[in-house]
Amino acid sequence: MAITARLYGQVFLKAFNKEIDILDDAIACTLHTSGYTPDQDTQVYVSSLNSEVAAAGGYTTGGQNLTTDTLTYTAGTNTIMYDADDVVWAGSSITARTAVLSDRTPGTAATQPLLVYQQSDVDITSNNGEYRVAWAAAGIFTIAVG
Repeated sequence: MAITARLYGQVFLKAFNKEIDILDDAIACTLHTSGYTPDQDTQVYVSSLNSEVAAAGGYTTGGQNLTTDTLTYTAGTNTIMYDADDVVWAGSSITARTAVLSDRTPGTAATQPLLVYQQSDVDITSNNGEYRVAWAAAGIFTIAVG
């Protein structure tokens, strides 16, 4: 099983335009089936998403908000890292292929920016009643600024 993580193409444009306040806004993680194909160039807002996992088996439409999210700068490597606690659906029966992070604070799906997605090459199913989206050791994303 291979996992690919990518930023959506306009995430920094949306942040610089003040459409995203990454630490103060509600950043949600939603799960999507194999019917969803991410497109970094054309998908900008939540309204672009499809094939969200059905509200059943411990999953609620709209996903879960991230907790304990942080933004840190490391001078030695000139990197900025965004990270948060893993997202866990306990007592669940879920099958998904893609996790998507989006800013749910702006008004509607047509104005809620997409940030990043993490996609498996195969379906992932709850393990012993737990579905976990685990972030890389280097965080949800790391940016080199040097």
